[in-house]
Amino acid sequence: MPVVTGLEVHQRDKERVRLYLDDEYALDLPLMEAARLSRGQALTESEVAALSGVGAVQRAYDQALRFLSYRPRSIDEVRRQLVRKSVPPSLVALVIERLQARGYVDDAAFAEFWIANRNRFKPMGLRALRYELRQKGLADDIVHAALADFDESGSAYRAADARASRYRGLSRESFRRKLGEFLRRRGFSGFTINDVTRRLLTELEERDPAYFHDNDAE
Repeated sequence: MPVVTGLEVHQRDKERVRLYLDDEYALDLPLMEAARLSRGQALTESEVAALSGVGAVQRAYDQALRFLSYRPRSIDEVRRQLVRKSVPPSLVALVIERLQARGYVDDAAFAEFWIANRNRFKPMGLRALRYELRQKGLADDIVHAALADFDESGSAYRAADARASRYRGLSRESFRRKLGEFLRRRGFSGFTINDVTRRLLTELEERDPAYFHDNDAE
């Protein structure tokens, strides 16, 4: 029977232990699982197989944590990443369950993060945000709740105001057309686009009467 000859705690991760059997590295284990073992302990083949299963879950869990370290993810994003890494479906389910229990994945919280991030760095319309959240695998009820108080007009204004300087010197008509095309690509509704464009035209002319010229320069 294989004998435990070494149990080494990882220097970078104190919650993981390297298990050595018969003086050869066998697998990594969670600290709590490794605490049940001792040097010199003989293991049956079934015990080794069970530990291998625990180690496989730990490896998949570590992969998920690395994926989450870059930014928050939806549950479906994590699931798809593990599948891409060839993690068996049964282990994927166990990893997702552990991540949820520890609060590392939460689709409602992810939806709030995604919307806030878009509002700050790339304001988008309601239609576009709804599409993106669904592409992330979020359920319709979570998407609906997250967007219930979304201020599309405010988001469109921030996007338009940041873009307007590129269109300085155009005629009013060209300004309306180009800004409208830009906002449509960002997923804003026609009503919002017209309202924000009119508002910005007025504000820009008040700030700088020479912002537009009467004739189309294109």
